[in-house]
Amino acid sequence: MASAGKEEQVSATPTVDAGQARALLSSGGGGHAYLDVRLPVDFDKDHAAGAVNVPYYLAVTPQGKEKNPKFLEEVGARYGKEQHLVVACRTGVRSKLATADLVNAGYENARSLQGGYVAFLQSAATDQQPAPQ
Repeated sequence: MASAGKEEQVSATPTVDAGQARALLSSGGGGHAYLDVRLPVDFDKDHAAGAVNVPYYLAVTPQGKEKNPKFLEEVGARYGKEQHLVVACRTGVRSKLATADLVNAGYENARSLQGGYVAFLQSAATDQQPAPQ
């Protein structure tokens, strides 16, 4: 069971919605990176262009979840703490936990993607539909 302090940290985690994330990632000079924290098997099926996969969990089974003990170390090997990160999973739950850990470790520019990769895909579909007349 999560402690009250951890729950408060997670609820206060900085977030960004899918539209904002698309704008940040597409602005060439913005220096934002898409960090996908899903399992590699899910990442390999489909992911955002330019995304980097560092799984937050090593396994998710009916018996529970096994957190990646080297998550922060693996992120640190790819990004400095000043890097602007859009952190995403499938629906936004795991990315909120990962972002809370990153912010606590000094990654002040990490933002969790609200709704995760699912919302990111839906936002792309919405952007491509013609405007109503």
